Formats: sequence, structure tokens, C-alpha cells
Amino acid sequence: MRIAVMALQGAFIEHVQRLKELGADTCEIRQLADWKQFLSATDGGGRGLVLPGGESTVQALLMQSLGLSVPLREAIVGGMPVFATCAGMIMLADTHLSTMQIRVRRNAFGRQLGSFRTTGTVEGIGTDIPMTFIRAPYIEEVNDTTMCQPLAHIEGHIVAARQQWQLATAFHPELDADKRLHSYFMRMVGEAHY
Repeated sequence: MRIAVMALQGAFIEHVQRLKELGADTCEIRQLADWKQFLSATDGGGRGLVLPGGESTVQALLMQSLGLSVPLREAIVGGMPVFATCAGMIMLADTHLSTMQIRVRRNAFGRQLGSFRTTGTVEGIGTDIPMTFIRAPYIEEVNDTTMCQPLAHIEGHIVAARQQWQLATAFHPELDADKRLHSYFMRMVGEAHY
């Protein structure tokens, strides 16, 4: 199993560490050549992509200027499993890659001073899951509930959702030792056979 982690900006190294702890073969994507090499590998076992937290505007501009936006979108629409956290969730929403049927409110819980930690239940994954919110968005609306299912709520707001092979969280599971969300994503990658 090989998982690419977008490494342009943000909390990507923590995702790499969590995935390696679970036995995944990871690679960091910094340019189009990295992405092409990742796609051309024939090691089997499935492939997936992680879009980390950070600054969504910066990530979007970098992806566009590096020629990554279109090929990433094509892969996701084509069925490649993707796990997006915080800014990554914003990237999947209707304003950037537009692959997930969600509308996201940026910095919804406030700026840096509004950052907080809590625990919650994520449907299909477990209870008492640590959730670290940093300048976090939330999902304001699921545009098509037949395709996209909310998985977790905090303070009445949707903070995690899944649409087919896309998993998105408003929080940063990579910043906690609990690896259940990453493990769940790896199972998605194994089931998708992309």
C-alpha cells in the first residue's frame, strides 16, 4: 500500500509519521514529477492521497502553479481514496478541487485563539476520538446526502464526512497519538484497489 502525502505546506510530516507507524509506504509530493512517479509505481496494494492541514489558499495557489490541481482532481474523481484534514477539507469543497458535495465555512471556530481540543464520536470509527481544532473550518452544508454522509458533529456542526472514497475532517488527527482515523483511511485504500 502506497500513500502520497501532499507536502507543499502545513502539517504533512505528522501524517507521514502516523501512516508509517501503521506500516504504509509513503511518499511526499512537492512537484508534478513526484506525483507522476507515485502514479507510475507498480508495487500493488492500492494507492491513496492525503491532503494535510495548513493554509488552504497557499496550498491551492501552489498546487495550481505547480500543475498539480488538475491531475489530483482527476485521480480523486477517478476513485483514488483521499484523506483531507482541516485545510485539506477546504480543498475538497466546492471552492477548490470541488470533488466533495460539501460547503465549508473557513475559520468557523475562530482564529488561532479559538483553537481547542476535545474528544468525540466518529461514525464507523469509534468513540472518544481526540480532535484537535486549529483555526478550524466546519461543514456548513452537505449538498447531496445520498452521496456524502456526515460522520461527526461538534457543537452542532459537521466536522467529519465521507463521500465514497473521500474522507474529510475539520480537525487534525495527525497531531494525536490515536491512529484510528488513519487506520480507517488505510482500509479505504485497501478496499478501493486504485
